[in-house]
Amino acid sequence: MINRVEKLSLLSEMIAFAQTDASIKTIEYKFLLGVAKQLEISQEDLVYLFEYPVSYVHLKSHSERIVQFHRLVLLMNLGQNITNKELVKLHNFGLRMGLSHESINRVLDLMESFPNKIVPPDFLIDIFKVQYN
Repeated sequence: MINRVEKLSLLSEMIAFAQTDASIKTIEYKFLLGVAKQLEISQEDLVYLFEYPVSYVHLKSHSERIVQFHRLVLLMNLGQNITNKELVKLHNFGLRMGLSHESINRVLDLMESFPNKIVPPDFLIDIFKVQYN
């Protein structure tokens, strides 16, 4: 299980990603709030992170990094239009997390073939397993 600092770091990263297009939409905020609740982080702490982000903490667990990448993909797909800037930022976040370049590209390429561009978790895990083994 990840610790509180890692959880706050994950949320800070997601906030930074959501702010790629300058403002956070209501649906994005609700998604962030849902993730915060999953991570057992209060709404007050989430709001605090908007003003005072926590520095990036590298997750040791490969599976936790995949889950975080999936959260970022879901967050990106909440918006109506996905910009190249968002795709580049997502790709860079994935690389910084230590995920394979090939797997990230595969997820982004295959994303288009799924309803609402939402890659199912088990499919995403299989993509990263191939590269990890």
